[in-house]
Amino acid sequence: MNTPNDSRVGPDTLHDGAPAADGAGHEAPDTADVVVVGAGLSGLAAAAHLTGSGYRVALVESAPAVGGRVRTETIAGHRFDTGATVLTMPELVERTLAATTTGETTTGATFAESVALTPIDPTYHVRFADGTDVDIARDPESLSANITATFGEREGQAHKRLRRWLADLFDVEFDTFVDRNADGVLDYLDATSRGATMRLLSMGALAPLEMVIRRFIHDERLRRVFTFQALYAGVAPSRAPGVYALIAHMDIGMGVWYPRGGMGAIADTIAEHLVREGCSVSLNTPVDRVIVRGDTVGGVELSDGRVIDARAVVLTTDTPVTETLMRESTAARRRRRRRRVHHSPSAVVVHGLVREDLARSWPARHHTILFGDAWAQTFSEITGRRGTLMSDPSLLITRPAQSDPATFVRDGYESISVLAPCPNLDSADLPWDQLAPAYAREVLATLADRGYAGIDEHLEIVRIDHPLTWSRAGMSAGTPFAAAHRYSQTGPFRTPNVWPGIPGVVLAGSSTVPGVGIPPVLVSGRLASERVAAVLGSAHGSQPSSSAAGGR
Repeated sequence: MNTPNDSRVGPDTLHDGAPAADGAGHEAPDTADVVVVGAGLSGLAAAAHLTGSGYRVALVESAPAVGGRVRTETIAGHRFDTGATVLTMPELVERTLAATTTGETTTGATFAESVALTPIDPTYHVRFADGTDVDIARDPESLSANITATFGEREGQAHKRLRRWLADLFDVEFDTFVDRNADGVLDYLDATSRGATMRLLSMGALAPLEMVIRRFIHDERLRRVFTFQALYAGVAPSRAPGVYALIAHMDIGMGVWYPRGGMGAIADTIAEHLVREGCSVSLNTPVDRVIVRGDTVGGVELSDGRVIDARAVVLTTDTPVTETLMRESTAARRRRRRRRVHHSPSAVVVHGLVREDLARSWPARHHTILFGDAWAQTFSEITGRRGTLMSDPSLLITRPAQSDPATFVRDGYESISVLAPCPNLDSADLPWDQLAPAYAREVLATLADRGYAGIDEHLEIVRIDHPLTWSRAGMSAGTPFAAAHRYSQTGPFRTPNVWPGIPGVVLAGSSTVPGVGIPPVLVSGRLASERVAAVLGSAHGSQPSSSAAGGR
């Protein structure tokens, strides 16, 4: 197996924090208006909006590549998506690019054009424990026909009504409650917010998600298709707020897309554009601490002792890392004494290679969801206070070669990833380094029994990511899905995006508002940029507004 070219943004286009032996590397700058810590999508979005507003931005990343939880990596000479695999609302990527000076990529094309953005159709192939399966088609009429053929005419018509309801929910909810900054419950007392809240109440959207979907869909199997997204929110459908049905609208209603070259192309495209627009992007550049002087921020100190002076800092790290970076702040000690944060379940992801000829007998879909029979029990097992491994696994199989064979098939081998939800480290501190290989084999055996004949014998496992993998990468409780979106950790009750008492320190990413997923973290980056602008004022010299910092 030959090693393909790695298309990730690297030191040839970005700055490497440690000077190379030949002097080719470039250090992070000594000064900036704003330092953004972390080059995941939230950090890239924050940097894009701030750069476009005229601020001098230094974006620093401890890893050797941009992307954070949305990356495409080379493993054993083959390409794998090692983070998020579902791209919805690509217009938010376009908005991020448009926030800078020209809104164009380095080639002068839009994001969709530069990466050959492809619609995934069907969005998912779903197979149930009783052998029933259905394609979740992108086209509404095709999906209704598929549902009718599998579940009957009543459910086909019910899907149409549910789809209209989900679209209305998105229209009411997204702009008012997701795509905006708020400092607390009182900020939702304006006329627009009150009207939207009354509309949500009249729609019944504040009931538990399972109850909301049950009003439309009678077949328990089909309800899973519109509620499994609660896994991303970290709460069982029976307990998740019904407003999170908007996630089902994002993927099933609005469609899922795929960028040529893998999911990592999203971050690569934004980063390349930032460099062209004059933003400093430094890889392999870990931060040791944020410099705090009373109630103001002075910049950051890097792990090698160098300092970047700045008037504001955006932190995209998970809560434990953020608190370590902010250890000089008295608020950091108060935060450690706060009520316990409840985290989402985690996942085991098995990355492997299989011969093309063997894989041809399997479902030829980009995303396949295999539901076990004991769906409600599964959520109890992985979200309970004392979590356990799934006794009847539900799994996600990702085959990006179905959308991009040029990237994900090499020398007759196809890259395949299998995701198995599991408890986080808070609820089940399992010895994953020892457990993961055996558990991966159990997962593959389950797949072999459910239609993936031979996968248990012939998949060459090249990497297993598990809760300890995520924990070592700085993710709270060993989960890539951050804090769970229960009622008490949603909207104004989620960790705010301004550090208490220091308005120049702003937060972004999945641990703060609005939450988990590619669209929310892109939004969080923009919201963080608004917070910074409120503190610093215009990059061209005006003073901050009276509402400067916000936050609590």
